[in-house]
Order: sequence, then structure tokens, then C-alpha cells
Amino acid sequence: MTLTDLLTPAAVISPLRANGKKQALQELAQHAALLTGLPERELFEALLQRERLGSTGIGDGIAIPHGRMPGIERLVGLFARAEKPIDFEALDGQPVDIIFVLIAPEGAGADHLKALARVARVLRNQTVLEQVRHAYDPAAIYAILAESAAKAA
Repeated sequence: MTLTDLLTPAAVISPLRANGKKQALQELAQHAALLTGLPERELFEALLQRERLGSTGIGDGIAIPHGRMPGIERLVGLFARAEKPIDFEALDGQPVDIIFVLIAPEGAGADHLKALARVARVLRNQTVLEQVRHAYDPAAIYAILAESAAKAA
């Protein structure tokens, strides 16, 4: 499974305009609802519930909020570059500007964990991270992520 198996060009948001973590999750749930056909409120609740367990801010300005949902057939990703960094209560205490949402089927199990690891690996590549931070057009960001996914495969 590569990043492009999870992400489509329509699933890239730049810029994401949000003033805080909760607002960012609401915006992302709204976009995820459009992509998946799942109820926005349920998506938001799933993401928020996971954040209550501990921040999905993994450091270096990156967060990977994720949740499991009934009624979805496959893993779905959503990428966002925040207009201004957001306090995500990340492990390193730094604000987040790169967010990758992962929505998984309820029974995804190992596939969900593999997808999380794949996303983290791609986004922790400093070259990729620098490129997406300097790209503002969603199509350009998708192209960067697709290229990095192809190299990683």
C-alpha cells in the first residue's frame, strides 16, 4: 500500500484555515465527509475521540489524526497544509502545519497500522516535508506526495 492508495488529488487541502486543533479537526471532518459520504459529525467525533487518548501530533510540525469508522470499505487519507501553525499538543511541543488524516474501516487492524507507519515515514523525510511546506497549490502538493510514494514503493 502506498500513499497514493490512500490519497486522491481531491483530498489535498491547502491552505487549511483553522485557529486551533478542534477547528482543524472540524474542517478536516467536513472534507472527509465529502470524500467518503460518511456523516461529518461522526467523523469529527471519531477523530476527537482518538485525540482524547493522546495527541496525534508526532513532532516536527506533523500530525496524523486517525479514526475507525463503520460504513467505509477502504482506508482513506486526507492531507492538509495549515495556513498558520496550530497548537496540536504535539509530543515535541511544537505547533503543527502538516496534517494527514487517516480514516479506516472498523476492522482494518494491521492495514490501519501499516498505513499510519507509511504516512509517518513519508512525512518524516525532510526533503518531502520541506517541499510540501513550500508548495501552496493542492495539485503541486499531491504531485510531491505521489512522487515520494513512488520512490518509497
